[in-house]
Amino acid sequence: MPPQATDRRRAAVLGSPIGHSLSPVLHRTAYAELGLDNWTYDRFDVDEAALPGFFEELGPEWAGLSLTMPLKRAVIPLLDGISETAASVDAVNTVVLTEDGRKTGDNTDIPGMVAALREHGVEKVETAAVLGAGATASSALAALARICTGEVAVYVRSEARAAEMRGWAERLEVEVRVADWSDAEEALRAPLVVATTPAGTTDALAAAVPGMPSTLFDVLYDPWPTALAARWSAYGGAVVSGLDLLLHQAVLQVERMTGRAPAPLAAMRTAGERALAGR
Repeated sequence: MPPQATDRRRAAVLGSPIGHSLSPVLHRTAYAELGLDNWTYDRFDVDEAALPGFFEELGPEWAGLSLTMPLKRAVIPLLDGISETAASVDAVNTVVLTEDGRKTGDNTDIPGMVAALREHGVEKVETAAVLGAGATASSALAALARICTGEVAVYVRSEARAAEMRGWAERLEVEVRVADWSDAEEALRAPLVVATTPAGTTDALAAAVPGMPSTLFDVLYDPWPTALAARWSAYGGAVVSGLDLLLHQAVLQVERMTGRAPAPLAAMRTAGERALAGR
């Protein structure tokens, strides 16, 4: 039977390390705004080795899980099924649990990227560039498959990464040109630049930002702004931040886990900005 309105419901974010995560702030704010006083949202430091044991302890009060690194692929064998979106990049960041114990994986990063860009007026681009080649870059390619009508240039540091991105491009049916990181300054002239690299990696590119740049989507949010985002904004370009991505993917998670829509984006944004300002 479905849970009663007064039944305790639980959700949490899992990953390792996890102490920096803003997800509890965002989800708890959403629950408060939606009047879900019986819902709780926690964080647990869980690595790949500990994940199966964590799943074994999940009871019927659990409604959902948010997953961050290094669990987005490790979780897949533990699930009863995954969405087409998650399957497209072999990555799950959202698990929805039902009363009968079924666990279904989804990926809200990809539609979250599309929604964050749309909020900043980017709905279609002719070409784009991606800086980096990790798991976030594959999600970026999947998002660009929905909005980019032409070539995506991907800038990587190694041939192994280049081969990996070519494989994702073929799978996602995206026209990709792989280039060496030494030529990454060329990326900054694209109509849309998606930076998916760790903190500090793109700092050296800030000096190469052209006059009147277009749109930068930098997936980092702490520290913020990055050197690249600060220079981009100073030169008049539009900047989409990692907080924008985190917010939009969290909105989708809240809606999937609670069955309540729309999630309170504005309140979640305010709470996220306040939490970041306090760090």
